[in-house]
Amino acid sequence: MNIFKSHFWYQKGQRNGIFILIILIIIFQFIIVFVDFSPEEKVNIYAPKVMSFGYQIDSLRKINLENRKPKIFPFNPNYITDYKGAQLGMSLVEIDKLLAFRKTGKFINSKKEFQKVTTISDSLLNSISSYFKFPDWVVKRKQNMQLSTSRDTRLFTEKSKYIVTSTDINLAVKEDLKTINGIGEKLSERIIKYRSKLQGFSTPNQLYEVWGLGTEVVVKLLLVFKVVKLPNIQKSNVNTVSFKKLLKNPYIDYELCKKIFNYKDEVAELQDISELKNIIGFPIDLYDRIVLYLVAE
Repeated sequence: MNIFKSHFWYQKGQRNGIFILIILIIIFQFIIVFVDFSPEEKVNIYAPKVMSFGYQIDSLRKINLENRKPKIFPFNPNYITDYKGAQLGMSLVEIDKLLAFRKTGKFINSKKEFQKVTTISDSLLNSISSYFKFPDWVVKRKQNMQLSTSRDTRLFTEKSKYIVTSTDINLAVKEDLKTINGIGEKLSERIIKYRSKLQGFSTPNQLYEVWGLGTEVVVKLLLVFKVVKLPNIQKSNVNTVSFKKLLKNPYIDYELCKKIFNYKDEVAELQDISELKNIIGFPIDLYDRIVLYLVAE
């Protein structure tokens, strides 16, 4: 009984305050339960303003999704890697076909040729070909080929009754080359001299590197002469070659030669010739031609 009494030991004013507090709590409970606080005017979700706001949200979501997608920048399709090909949507078989083609030392110079080599579908070609970026000389060659006419084609061999001794560009003599319209004594000598410097043409595209030989003339030349047999190039061991001998590589200048030797000093020995790509400032677009003359042993 004393336990219950202890709860009423408050003064009269305190007991009245507690009583009023209890009444207020009960009143608030009734208000919360029985009074409707929802607005009288209901929001119409199909109202023009509401729908416009919804459209804005949807458009912002789409922009956000587009920004999250990996961006594709212009690239040379000759240097597509396994990872890059997978990103573009190519299958492993299609990528392997491209890599096998590149190992032959040949280059792809058009989107049609890319599809022929890889056998990708028309839809995939259309979606990625807009990002293809070929070297400037390839673009110029295409423009010149489009401007050529059937009359130009007849001029390739109209120079004389001379019978060409060989259509292999690596075996052709000066007189053979001079049958092409636009090639005289000096240019034919220059082609043969450059061929000797290269130890033979490994790819027809190397003819575009001959100084003074215009794109239009090269196009005419390649309609008659081909690389029938690959040259037997004497390769140098990059790990033991001297600075002077490495500098004789037609695609290596003094600065690049220094970089290669500095890199060799860092790694002691190249295990694979592809390590050249690790050199800062190495011309990747010339890699396939540089390694025609080098090996890592």
